[in-house]
Amino acid sequence: MKAFLVRIITGDSGQDLIEYALVAALIALAAIGAVKGLDNSIKGAFNGVGNSLTNALL
Repeated sequence: MKAFLVRIITGDSGQDLIEYALVAALIALAAIGAVKGLDNSIKGAFNGVGNSLTNALL
């Protein structure tokens, strides 16, 4: 197990894996930020649809 960890840390493929993980984390953070930024717009749209459906049934 120790040899495996040393090989990952010292090898180039381990560095590539870390870089891909960092890129994936940045993309995830950007997606979370975008969804949080659109939070009120999304809520407003769903509330509008819900109100329209409620009024159509009455």
